[in-house]
Amino acid sequence: MTFSVAGLCPDTGMMGCAISSSSIAVASRCAFVHSGVGVALSQNVTNPVLGPLALELLQEGVAVEQIPGVLAKADPHFQWRQLGVLDRQGNGVTFSGDRALGLHATARGRHCLAMGNLLANTRVPQAMVAAFEQSRGHLAERLLLALEAGLEAGGELGPVHSAGLLMSAEPSWPVVDLRVDWHIAPLHELRLLWRQYQPQMQAYITRAQDPAQADAFGVPGDE
Repeated sequence: MTFSVAGLCPDTGMMGCAISSSSIAVASRCAFVHSGVGVALSQNVTNPVLGPLALELLQEGVAVEQIPGVLAKADPHFQWRQLGVLDRQGNGVTFSGDRALGLHATARGRHCLAMGNLLANTRVPQAMVAAFEQSRGHLAERLLLALEAGLEAGGELGPVHSAGLLMSAEPSWPVVDLRVDWHIAPLHELRLLWRQYQPQMQAYITRAQDPAQADAFGVPGDE
């Protein structure tokens, strides 16, 4: 019930993912990042434990290609899952279990990976990878372009209702965590949210790191 893309920018060190689904609140269950470590996507019949566990394994030095095998031992229902993990060097691994729903597929590219289940066709992940590889600019923009390319290529077989964009940079907390949890056009709404947030992103980082140098909030009472 989901299609997603993960990617990194080797120039800035930013890592992140974009995801969409017919289910509500997909990003809260399926998308995970850890600054300086990697990105994990755990979807299909979802077990939200797997994403953080995959990132813990990466941080401990487990090679990315070994992670599905380790997680298979930790989850007795692993054949229901679909998993994608990208490390900080851009190495990726994907897995689709025997019980993955409907048409499902994965694709890997330079500094990115993509996957989906209950797809309109199996070309959707490759369309996302191609869009990411061919794009330039801010990582968030590249991830959104890739997700939109997946929708244009067919996306999920049914209508999508939720979407999310999650990214990390130098701070230990996600610098972008935008979600649309029930909407008739969630990808369009997610792009509008990014346009609103992008000019403010650095100010929020500065407020955490050096409040004395931060801009005012620009709301009544804060001068």
